[in-house]
Amino acid sequence: MKRFQLLNIIKSRGVTTTVLAPGIVTTLVVVVLPLLALTSPDLLSPGLTQDTVRRTGSQEIGTTPGTTDTPNQLRTIVLDAGHGGKDPGTHGRYAKEKTINLDLILQLGRKIKQNHPNVRVIYTRASDHFVDLYERGAIANRSRADLFISIHCNASPSSSRVYGTETYTLGLHRTQSNLDVARRENAVILQEKNYQQTYKGFDPRSPLATIMLANYQNAFMSSSINFAEKVERSFRQNAERKSNGVKQAGFIVLWKTTMPSVLIESGYLTNPAEEDFLRSDEGQEEIAEAIYKAFVRYKQEVEGE
Repeated sequence: MKRFQLLNIIKSRGVTTTVLAPGIVTTLVVVVLPLLALTSPDLLSPGLTQDTVRRTGSQEIGTTPGTTDTPNQLRTIVLDAGHGGKDPGTHGRYAKEKTINLDLILQLGRKIKQNHPNVRVIYTRASDHFVDLYERGAIANRSRADLFISIHCNASPSSSRVYGTETYTLGLHRTQSNLDVARRENAVILQEKNYQQTYKGFDPRSPLATIMLANYQNAFMSSSINFAEKVERSFRQNAERKSNGVKQAGFIVLWKTTMPSVLIESGYLTNPAEEDFLRSDEGQEEIAEAIYKAFVRYKQEVEGE
């Protein structure tokens, strides 16, 4: 019998080869899970808000009994309200970013639940409390999310006249303004315990350190940009908002998320008119509805409907 050498584990193929005895090789073929399924959803953080009942056995979480697993289905979405608790984010004359973010994310979640009951909706936070940035992405990974949406509000220290929406995917900083936004959003890690160990020496104040972030989302960049474009188009068409376009920057909250992920800046709280709009019930409804319509179009495209 021909002797074989021990083969390396081929992770992308899901094939593990092990030598049992000289000259005898046995090959174990394991079921290949998608990149989205890094860990079990049963490892979700304590207190994590879910909107479906976890079922035991092999049945997919968030599906109705008897539903068969088919490819290219958008089954789970993780919604992230930026900031929270001790981290208020930016602010306007009256509004705090953390409050606007939570209001928008909960409205978006309700719309998805009402119209797509088979889609599991998970919030990184559903109340005013602080969640570490790395944990937000980890929640999405553990729950095998197919899409991650983080909602924020923007600020312009230089001018109160700046306004409009913009949607970011993870990538290299293309302009100084993109870098400034990422620095402000990433600065929250300085409030986390042992952040230097958690983020392996990452310094949110260093433009050079952010280059490393771009490498983690390459596999999902196309889908992330696709969804981001739909969001910005929907803002223009359905909410009549000024769109500043799709941009790329090194946001830690998108770092290492193993699914299409975007960060939405819903408007500038430093612009008085836009602050009033984002604080109003009508404004929040229009923003949430625009994001929801983008989600519907993306879902239909992914599932080939």
